[in-house]
Amino acid sequence: MPVKIAPSILSADFSRLGAEIEAIEAAGADLIHVDVMDGHFVPNITIGPAVVKALRPHTKKPFDVHLMISPVDPYLEAFADAGADGLTVHPEAGPNIHRSLQQIRKLGKKAGVVLNPGTPIDALDNLMELVDLILIMSVNPGFGGQSFIESQLKKIEGARKRIDATGRDIALEVDGGITPDTAKRAIAAGATVLVAGTAVFQGGPRQYAANIAALRG
Repeated sequence: MPVKIAPSILSADFSRLGAEIEAIEAAGADLIHVDVMDGHFVPNITIGPAVVKALRPHTKKPFDVHLMISPVDPYLEAFADAGADGLTVHPEAGPNIHRSLQQIRKLGKKAGVVLNPGTPIDALDNLMELVDLILIMSVNPGFGGQSFIESQLKKIEGARKRIDATGRDIALEVDGGITPDTAKRAIAAGATVLVAGTAVFQGGPRQYAANIAALRG
């Protein structure tokens, strides 16, 4: 299966987000990655459910919503109602990651768990039956434009082994410092979805299709 590309709208032109989403869909994006940051769990503030709801009519592509907020549980329903197709949460963002994942599934959405560079791979061990997606952060979350952290390739491989052992179709997503070069290495380690911000949005709308194609390799 070819790798899926999920452009991160964190790197889009925020003054024209609807048009940017339409442009990346036309350019071949498979998913739209929405980074939600609260200035508390991570050092940046981005968008809330109202913006997700406003963007929903601009594309038929799934909204892959990464919640970098704490506490996360009180906001799951609002983002689900706003049009998220999948909600991805951090083990550190609430008292009970297992319950958070159960709640996402109860809302009828795909449940994802995300591991920061400093979060050990064994955080996955008692969650595999609840996840539809595992996101490995290859930078520390909070800002776009950072460099890929090489040590996370081993974590991608570890996640791939755990997914294969389940026999289930669990997406393995990698986010942070993705370029055509690091994309190849992430795919070789077992990634099936690549999140890219700068690498997709650089050069403006005329470049988006070529940028996405370059990440597929």
